[in-house]
Amino acid sequence: MSNLSEQPDLRGRRAIVTGSTSGIGLGVARRFAALGADVVLNGLGDAADIEEKRAAIETEFGVRCLYSPANMMSGAEIAEMVALAIDGLGGCDILVNNAGIQHVSPIVEFPEPKWDAITAINLTSAFHAIKAALPSMQTNGWGRVINVASAHALVASPFKSAYVAAKHGIAGLTKTVALEVAREGVTCNAICPGYVWTPLVEAQIPDTMKARGLTKEQVINDVLLEAQPTKQFVTIEQVAGLAAFLCSDVAASITGAIIPIDGGWTAH
Repeated sequence: MSNLSEQPDLRGRRAIVTGSTSGIGLGVARRFAALGADVVLNGLGDAADIEEKRAAIETEFGVRCLYSPANMMSGAEIAEMVALAIDGLGGCDILVNNAGIQHVSPIVEFPEPKWDAITAINLTSAFHAIKAALPSMQTNGWGRVINVASAHALVASPFKSAYVAAKHGIAGLTKTVALEVAREGVTCNAICPGYVWTPLVEAQIPDTMKARGLTKEQVINDVLLEAQPTKQFVTIEQVAGLAAFLCSDVAASITGAIIPIDGGWTAH
């Protein structure tokens, strides 16, 4: 039995973490593996680098770790990823929808293909993954769906129309799924990080510099950290710790929650 001072024992659990070849997703996958879960990695990157990360998880933590190259814009490939977990690991107990992309631009200049890609990867992929994974959880009478949303699931920022719309959509999807499976031992929650120093955040700095006419230092201090009263980036380890907590026994009554981890951003 878990308590508030310890992380859960995830031995025997099987987890899928999308967008987990770097950043938050990799941190969450490694935390789950450290707690004993078998994991499926998913994401983009150099094949040799991904294999090195996959093998390291198996070696360091003594768990099974698979890799799925599923394209998060393809419902069929997402279903294949879930099938890989079920066939290769014996089931899917934990699903973390983390994959995401970003584009920063005024809406009148926003490229339509970027809108389509962002809503597909940041929102629709979660629908496909949940639809495919829930039956395994329902059969076992235990499951955790964790959607990595953003503070932008709760508030908006200019020049991020597609991202903000998708993350608000994730909040609604989270609540709906939670209600549907509330009596089946399955919870569904959304984690809403503020700015975390990841490749995704670093990559949007040049676009923000261009859109706002600012230097890199001004973007970091006056745009990114301006929103967060702590004036500190949220860490990957903190997000991973919250995801792990949501898999504990003491979190069994937390469902349908949209949980900020944002240095006070959404307290404004």
